[in-house]
Amino acid sequence: MIVNHNAGVTSLFLLLLYSFPKFLEFILPMSVMISVLLTFMRMAGDNEIIALKGGGISLYRLLPSVLLFCTLVTCVALWISIVGSPKSEIAIKKKSMEIARSSLGIALQPRVFNTDINGIMIYVSSSDPQTKKLHDVFIEDSRAKGIVNIITAPDGILVLNEKLKIYTLRLYNGKINHVDLAKKSVNTILFNTYDTNVDCQRIFSQSTSKRKKQISELSLKELYSFINKQKPGSTKDFNEALMALHGKFALPFACICLGILAFPLGIQSVSLKRSSGFGLGLFFFIVYYILLAVGWSAGESGKYPPVIGMWLPNIIMGSAGCYLLYRNAKERPVRMPLFVKRVISQLISVITFSIFRKKAE
Repeated sequence: MIVNHNAGVTSLFLLLLYSFPKFLEFILPMSVMISVLLTFMRMAGDNEIIALKGGGISLYRLLPSVLLFCTLVTCVALWISIVGSPKSEIAIKKKSMEIARSSLGIALQPRVFNTDINGIMIYVSSSDPQTKKLHDVFIEDSRAKGIVNIITAPDGILVLNEKLKIYTLRLYNGKINHVDLAKKSVNTILFNTYDTNVDCQRIFSQSTSKRKKQISELSLKELYSFINKQKPGSTKDFNEALMALHGKFALPFACICLGILAFPLGIQSVSLKRSSGFGLGLFFFIVYYILLAVGWSAGESGKYPPVIGMWLPNIIMGSAGCYLLYRNAKERPVRMPLFVKRVISQLISVITFSIFRKKAE
């Protein structure tokens, strides 16, 4: 975007900054799990857990501090999920519109039906950012009331009027299908050269003000209102809205579930190698996000209730954590299955090989 379309570094920095809340929704549960896991692995490795047990302190006495830490991070994650994430989504859209307003080339994504420009739909098979040349152009222009112009051309070019900030789409050797909706008639015109003007400043301002919020941009109150207006299971948007609503709470509460799970995994390194405890943590972490992805897909499609799709991974991870804690408190730690060790070792080998190969290249 900087090299090909002259987008400002400041604008791109702001886009990255606005995207942080969405990343943090997934990063915070992972961070809690890893921090709790490494803390108790270090305590176990330094024989501090054995010393505590020798002093008559049960593992359950250590649990409140873990829960307090997880709860504090959960509160932060809730604020990000409920308040920060919708605002960041809106900020990203507005900033993207501002960048596209200054350069129509950014707005025209190849092999995508570009509808950001109000009243115009543009499809381009391929484009050259340097020469501004377009190939296999399809335009549906419905800016005139009752009239739709369908324009197709094998080649075209973008020409910018710097003073007026008006882009000219200059097309070559194409045709125009002029559709009159009132008279239900179609006229076809062949052309060698055809120009259509796009006023970026005016059109993008109109499309920004009239743009309807997406589900990910809705606040908690707006989300509740949207769901109440829909009939249960009537549309895909209804299921997606329910998934988004439960996701606002399920993802933050994953901090507690994964933290409880990491607690016994870290302590388990007393009787196992450190790599085993960390390997189990990595294994459960991957399983959690696989369950979350499967649950989101199935819940959004309506195959089973969205509440199950979003909360089932938390229930599974929390239950596994309670079970492992009970086993560790009874001095009966759970051994890592052999196939899990092999999968994790292969995964680490592939990642390590990929990193070194990229560095070598």
